[in-house]
Amino acid sequence: MAIAPTDMDLSSQQTVRVTRPEQPTDFVLQRPLTTEKELLDLAFRPAALNTRVTCRIHRCRDGLDKLYPQYHLFIEHLATGEIQHVMTARKKRKSNTSYYTITGIYRENTSVPEGYVELGKVRSNFLGTTFVIYSHGKNPVKREMTTKKKDLPIREELGAVLYDPNILGFKGPRKMTILMHTLTRDGKRPEYRPVKESEMLLSKYRDGGARDLLVLHNKSPQWNEETQSFVLNFNGRVTQASVKNFQIVHDNDLDYIVMQFGRVERDSFTMDYKYPMCLLQAFSIALTSFDAKLACE
Repeated sequence: MAIAPTDMDLSSQQTVRVTRPEQPTDFVLQRPLTTEKELLDLAFRPAALNTRVTCRIHRCRDGLDKLYPQYHLFIEHLATGEIQHVMTARKKRKSNTSYYTITGIYRENTSVPEGYVELGKVRSNFLGTTFVIYSHGKNPVKREMTTKKKDLPIREELGAVLYDPNILGFKGPRKMTILMHTLTRDGKRPEYRPVKESEMLLSKYRDGGARDLLVLHNKSPQWNEETQSFVLNFNGRVTQASVKNFQIVHDNDLDYIVMQFGRVERDSFTMDYKYPMCLLQAFSIALTSFDAKLACE
């Protein structure tokens, strides 16, 4: 497979080539996360080549959480059915736009309380058609009032998600575009900390200067006459139809599923991802699918 850094002039661009077997190896978390470093490595390091990371997301929206749900992310071991809770996302109250904060979880040993680390946030525009994914850090254009925030590094921009507006109200699947920075030659994720709007992923993409960007899209479902619905092949990982279900691919290789997400029960979903995504990016993209979109439904 060849993943190009942009879908513009490919002839002059470097590509990241991935040789993969027919069936990727499933990632297994050998033991619980016991340090903050282990948690950060899992959250920010891209998935290994030829490896699929399988996850499950549980949505909690009981009582007071109905309008502002919590989403619990688990690493799932398919062979044993075991799951390990590693992240939680919360929809923030009193925000003009949709705003999710993501926290990571680790435990040094069973005799001490769990440790929590702020990992990042996902924020949308008013219509819910664009989302930006950040690491936990300082907003470079906002004056931070607390010492705790002042001491943080400038936040890292990890990705952006665009949903095509459905202005005419046609029924059908959503259309998504995912923007990420390309990895380095040795497969590492570079850190980008924009300090002005022109340096951000959305601006680069819209201005046509996206030479260092990886542009992905959701795979187009096929219409099934028998079920009278749009369908995708999730290989058994998704069992219920939902407008939230999607698969992410690159235009150069529609058979390589970089990420997939879908419903298995009313409030239970599966999420799988592969190289070049990291866990925090994949979880953040999944969160955007949960969000109500005024111009897309």
